[in-house]
Amino acid sequence: MLTVASEVEVLVRFGRALADPIRCRLLLALREAPAHPSDLADRLGISRTRLSNHLACLRDCGLVVTVPVGRRTRYELADARFGHALDDLRTAVVAVETDRTCTNAEDKDCC
Repeated sequence: MLTVASEVEVLVRFGRALADPIRCRLLLALREAPAHPSDLADRLGISRTRLSNHLACLRDCGLVVTVPVGRRTRYELADARFGHALDDLRTAVVAVETDRTCTNAEDKDCC
């Protein structure tokens, strides 16, 4: 049964997806055009197993959907507005201070 996520839940899911560089690259690739997993793995230069795990995460977050095409499965963004949101985020200017307040940024993989 499908349900509609709340505004906050949508942002949390989007944030979870964007927290990983591979998932970011996947979303940007799917922003350009729907694709089959094997093509995405080749394009991103990662194993199909690793890709499968990331696609499962994006599916669970509700950001991508599968479309059966014959015996194969194609992936695409669940909503075209996600592509627009990615464009806005990608082109946004982020002000970053050189003196980080988080002293363990590299260890924590944050900031």
